[in-house]
Amino acid sequence: MGNPDILLDVKDLKVHFPIEKGILLKKNAGWIRAVDGVSFSVRKGESLGLVGESGCGKSTTAMAVAQLEAATAGKVFFEGRDLSLLSSEELRRARMNFQIVFQDPYSSLNPRMRAGDLIAEPLRIYAGKKIISISENDIQKKTASLMDRCGLSPSFADRYPHEFSGGQRQRIGIARALSLGPKLILADEPVSALDVSIQSQILNLLKDLQQELDLTFLFIAHDLAVVEYFCSRIAVMYLGQIVETADSQTLYQQPMHPYTRALLSAVPLPDPKSARTRKRIILKGDVPSPSAVRSGCPFMERCPDVMERCRVEAPVLSDLNEKHQVACFLYDSPSKQI
Repeated sequence: MGNPDILLDVKDLKVHFPIEKGILLKKNAGWIRAVDGVSFSVRKGESLGLVGESGCGKSTTAMAVAQLEAATAGKVFFEGRDLSLLSSEELRRARMNFQIVFQDPYSSLNPRMRAGDLIAEPLRIYAGKKIISISENDIQKKTASLMDRCGLSPSFADRYPHEFSGGQRQRIGIARALSLGPKLILADEPVSALDVSIQSQILNLLKDLQQELDLTFLFIAHDLAVVEYFCSRIAVMYLGQIVETADSQTLYQQPMHPYTRALLSAVPLPDPKSARTRKRIILKGDVPSPSAVRSGCPFMERCPDVMERCRVEAPVLSDLNEKHQVACFLYDSPSKQI
């Protein structure tokens, strides 16, 4: 029996995409290892931030969690149930409990549908399949209530997406995600496409909704300032793998992995004096291709602390303490911690 406090449990998740060559007789020329052995858990009511550079596998991880991308290997457990073992009907019912807020509010909304219909669509689909029982009148009432709760006037229900600003469109996307009463929200860079002045409004809305509705978040972002504000715990990804996890305060005050330290050194500081005196860590080279076959640590080509062992052996995510894990040979023993 698993821990009842854990809502989402991901174990050794891998998502590899084949590289095909040839026009008629396509041959497999290798694999793109977008997600390459990711494990984490999310407790009920918490917000776990998944951070890293673009292309490190964050969004693919979220799509695999939602069963929208087929996993090559590994398991995803939601409330103790292995989602890969569910029938299509069971998975459809389970999906009521985890919904997605997408990154781009301009492409995630059907431009031919009115705002009210976009929010009501999940309810109508599930009512049509007899999964839930709700009348059209109650759908209209719930849609109006969701619009109001997400900062939109219900009188805007008949407007089309192009009549809204980016922030308003994202509010529609949030209302749509909430329509079926989910327990987990997969937020895939929900504010990165918005103006900075609007980002704080959306983040505050999500925080309020989390408290009022007892929501759990898997929050994907590359902006570490946003993640620090919103998330209670953070997992840092590099090249399809998690290299460090800790609670937000610990990670920002005492980052251990060389990659995490480099990321945090690039976060803008509001105090110009502190910004001038802070040492910026510049990583050499580019992120290696996820299709390259390699041995050793995935970060070794860019790591300022690389050792010979790193070139032949891959570190695993290990406990520094019960709240802090890191995948780095620098911390194999207490005497090596820096």
